[in-house]
Amino acid sequence: LDMEFTGLHSTFPQNNEPSLFDSPAERYLKARQSVQRFTVTQLGLAIFSNENSNKYVVHSYNFFLFPSTLGVTDVEFTLSACSIQFLSHYGFDYNKFLKDGIPYMNEVQEKILSQHLLAGSWKVSSALDRDVLKKAIDEVTCWIAAAEEEETMILQDLNGYQMFEVQLVLRQALQNVWTQPLGDKKVMVKKVSPQHRQVLENSPYDHCQEEFILLSARGFTNLFQTLVKAKKPLVGHNMLMDLMHLHDKFYKPLPESYEEFKRNIHHLFPVLIDTKTVTKSIWKKCPFPRVSNLLEVYAVLCSSNLNPKDPTCPVIALASDCSRYAEKKSPHEAGYDAFLCGSVLLKSAHLLLCRSTDDAVEAHPSFSQYLTVLAEYVNKVNFIRGGVSSINFSGEDAPCQRPPLLVVHVRGWPGLNERQIYQEFKALCRFDVRWLSKNQFILLSNKYKHVRRVLRDYKHHPHLRVSLYRHWRHSPRVNCLLQVSGIVALWSLLAFVLGGAP
Repeated sequence: LDMEFTGLHSTFPQNNEPSLFDSPAERYLKARQSVQRFTVTQLGLAIFSNENSNKYVVHSYNFFLFPSTLGVTDVEFTLSACSIQFLSHYGFDYNKFLKDGIPYMNEVQEKILSQHLLAGSWKVSSALDRDVLKKAIDEVTCWIAAAEEEETMILQDLNGYQMFEVQLVLRQALQNVWTQPLGDKKVMVKKVSPQHRQVLENSPYDHCQEEFILLSARGFTNLFQTLVKAKKPLVGHNMLMDLMHLHDKFYKPLPESYEEFKRNIHHLFPVLIDTKTVTKSIWKKCPFPRVSNLLEVYAVLCSSNLNPKDPTCPVIALASDCSRYAEKKSPHEAGYDAFLCGSVLLKSAHLLLCRSTDDAVEAHPSFSQYLTVLAEYVNKVNFIRGGVSSINFSGEDAPCQRPPLLVVHVRGWPGLNERQIYQEFKALCRFDVRWLSKNQFILLSNKYKHVRRVLRDYKHHPHLRVSLYRHWRHSPRVNCLLQVSGIVALWSLLAFVLGGAP
């Protein structure tokens, strides 16, 4: 699975960007605000079928998505200029996203729509749809005055929800009409008697019944629910944001509780595999080049240097009706990236199986053997730039392990702020900076060698003195407590001396 969004990290409110100082729970709350502001533009799904021996056939799909506009609520979302520019560079079709996006809704939105349909308080929220409806009502009103019973007329050029909206509005406004969709953007309108209308309303074949409207409004959510029921291993690359959007857009709004989010995802998808987590481990176990993005990882795993003519290696073939990716690379197209994810997983698992087996790997390893060798990575989703390497969706997260904090004492350089401190150390190595006190800042890196380098190179700096952070010595709270304790002790001593005088 892979997803593209209208943005990744919201800059509102301030200090919402990911930081090395974040715990997994803090990062979740930051990401939750971003997920609530942005939406999904495209979802890619690649289904791998182990047809025979070590051959896997792939059906890869792209789904352009757009929030449901059917009902009384209007969904708002934000666009990030950087994300829009990035996807445009790789040929993303925003017209298809806006005009032909498949609708979707979560359980809360579906419940609201269902209540309004039952109560008859359903309204048209789209200004475009209101114009279409007005035109349709005018046409039918003019026609019906002179029409005979059982006579029909055809309304044309109705798109998407307009097919439902026109029928619901006409039936509500006129008691002597009946409607029926004809397909191909057409609706038939028939003049009927009130008695005949009542019979037709109770017919099981009425396409305007609540369940049919909800089925259409759910759109892609129907497929999401099928994926949940299938309980197949779900594979992604750096998939935390993907999982958060899956939860928020197709299941329920994201909870405030980080632990509740983890429990919900584990219930929906009991087996998660993040190829970023897997390949990070391969870097340590195998002679694997440090590459950055998914396409580069795939290229390395496919190279003859890493797997020189291994006959047991899984053969991955695109299905005949999904063969476009066999001829052309399409990075950052969701369906292509989903195909890369599954391919990277199989090739990584085979590599790990070869390294873990002293004897030769059997002729055609099964997928269950691959899952066995991947067991330590299951449900461990990569955590970008943090104190833990991954989030554990089937248990407690590992304790934070990161290099020691550094404290920077500023002398003779007034007015220095966090941004200036960051720029000062940027050329040497990457740190996150946090203000500590009037002339002190905390630095945090994710690499021990960067800590050693800064301590060495800034030993004799004229304005900046860098040392290891000691909580008992540098914490403002501890210092405040010590000062208060000192004042109390001094007053106690004075009271004792003065009180004991003759």
